[in-house]
Amino acid sequence: MNGQRLNLAAMPSGINPLLDRFVNSDGIQRFTAYRDFRTAIHHYQIEHQVSGIVWSSMTINGRTCTCPKIHEHLISLPSDLAILRAEKLKIVQFWQDITTELDLYLSMNSGKLYQLIAQEDIDRILHRSEWAVLSQQGKDETLELILQLGWGKPEEAVYRRGFPESGSEYIHAVQPGYVPIG
Repeated sequence: MNGQRLNLAAMPSGINPLLDRFVNSDGIQRFTAYRDFRTAIHHYQIEHQVSGIVWSSMTINGRTCTCPKIHEHLISLPSDLAILRAEKLKIVQFWQDITTELDLYLSMNSGKLYQLIAQEDIDRILHRSEWAVLSQQGKDETLELILQLGWGKPEEAVYRRGFPESGSEYIHAVQPGYVPIG
């Protein structure tokens, strides 16, 4: 009724009995139930060809762009990848138009470090990427526009789960004198 589920068959690892005594079996059961539910949703998506794309509009400096991205809990279908590829140039052009006066940083070490980057470097990343996703955080002087340039499956690229077949680079645009907040 309240959305809490357990997989009663899930047990501690069984690898090390000493460590298994400290592992909360309730937590393992909840995690396994969540993973099983997510897998069922992904199978349903594939079987019924349910897109994982969500569309969002972004308005910056009076300019608006409607951008697709894969929902964080869903997977991409081949048709979704085709849509992302078709929208890449529009998204990149919008991003370039609104970031002409901003400093550009490449995210490194899973967003823990940022390196100032030149347009030539971005062009090389653009050349090898298949799709683009645009997001923003902050506002006014702390506005940060993040361009994710990726290849392969977006759901595998986010956390580098599918590397090297899937992956992405993040480019952050921030006001001059500011650094990305991540």
